[in-house]
Amino acid sequence: MVTFNYQPLWQTMEQKHITTYTLIFKHEIPSKTVYNLKHNKSITMYTLGRLCEILDCTPNDVIAFEPDKNTPTGHAS
Repeated sequence: MVTFNYQPLWQTMEQKHITTYTLIFKHEIPSKTVYNLKHNKSITMYTLGRLCEILDCTPNDVIAFEPDKNTPTGHAS
């Protein structure tokens, strides 16, 4: 199984001087979505697209995928 995290998002936001407050109140990203991001929970492709639009970046600047260390390479579960 592949896991993911949003560490690139926080770095991108810091570089572009955008806060979670700005995401919620200026760009109308729901606070529940920000909670999900902070806790590495799933988001929709729509939300990923919105974040990329807001931050003028690519998905790689928002999310990082990490293969499960217990799954052999080439064998997805």
